[in-house]
Amino acid sequence: MKAYVHEGNDYVLTERPVRRCGSHEVRVRLHAASLNRRDLYIKNRRQGASTALILGSDGAGTIEEVGPNVTRWQVGDEVIINPSLRWYTQSEAAPADYDILGMPDDGTFAETITISEEQVEPTLSHLTWEENASLALAGMTGYRALVTKGQVTEEDTVFIPGGSSGVATYMIQIAKALGARVVTSSRDAEKRKQLKTLGADLVLDTAEDWGTALKNETITLVIDSVGRATFNRSLEVLERGGRLVVFGATTEDTVELDLRTFFYNQQRIIGSTMACREELQQFLHLMKQYELKPVLDCVYPLQEASAAMERLEHSEQFGKVVLTMN
Repeated sequence: MKAYVHEGNDYVLTERPVRRCGSHEVRVRLHAASLNRRDLYIKNRRQGASTALILGSDGAGTIEEVGPNVTRWQVGDEVIINPSLRWYTQSEAAPADYDILGMPDDGTFAETITISEEQVEPTLSHLTWEENASLALAGMTGYRALVTKGQVTEEDTVFIPGGSSGVATYMIQIAKALGARVVTSSRDAEKRKQLKTLGADLVLDTAEDWGTALKNETITLVIDSVGRATFNRSLEVLERGGRLVVFGATTEDTVELDLRTFFYNQQRIIGSTMACREELQQFLHLMKQYELKPVLDCVYPLQEASAAMERLEHSEQFGKVVLTMN
C-alpha cells in the first residue's frame, strides 16, 4: 500500500506492507485523513530513528477485515479513527500508557490502517469522508479544553486567541451551540471575515491592543493554545475569578507570570491535552445534535502530502487540511 512516512531525515511517499488483523483488530480502508500540527514535529522528535513511521492521527474509512475475536464491528462498517490510544474514560489526566496515533504507532497517511477495535467510532452520516476524517483529534481536543476543563456555559464570554486553527474552529462552533458569547482573533484580514461567518460574535486583529478592544466585554473564559506570545495578554483581559485553559504552545513553551496580580484576581489556569474516547463520543454526539460541520481548508491527494504539509507549516490554512486516498 502507499503510505506517507518519516524515514531518515525526510518525509516521503513509499510502499508499505498491509498488516493483517490481530485477534481484536480491524483493518480500515482509508478514504481520507487530515493533518494536525503535531505531524510537523515528527521529524525533530524522531531524529536518528532507524525505522520508517507512517504519519497521521486522523482518518475515516470502511472496515475491510476484522480479527477473529472482534465483537463491535463487521466488514463494511464506516468508521472514523480515534487517535487517543488506550484512554477510554474521563479522568483528570491521561493514563501512563496513553499515546497519540501517528507516533510512536503507525498512523493514517496510508491506504489502510490496522488498529484495535476499541480505536474506531461510527462516522457521522451528515458529513463527507473528508469531513469525517477531520473530526477526531482537533475536535476532541477542543471539546475537552472548552467543555470538560473550561466548563463553558451560556453565561460565559469565551475568548479564543488564534481562531483559524482546526481546534479553534471547532471550539467556536461548540461554544456558540452551547449558548456562549465568543470572541476570537487573527492577524489576517480575510481570516477575520471567515471567523465572523463561522459565528464568532467579535473578531480582533491579533496585533491590536486587546485591553482597549475588549473594554466593553467581560471575558470569563480564555482557551489558549498559542503559548508565550499570548499567555500574559490573555490573563490581562480575563475577568477577576475567570479561568484560562491552556492546551498548546505553538510559540515558546516558557512564560513569565506576575503571581501577585494572578492571585489577587483569583484567576485559574487549567491544563488540558487531547481527550479520551468518552469525550470523543460526547463531541460526536454534539456535532450530530447541532448538525455542525468541520471547517475544511483544502484537500490534497495522498501523492501530494508534502504540499499539504507545507501549507500547514506556513499557517496558510483556515480550518483543516485533508488528504484523500482514492
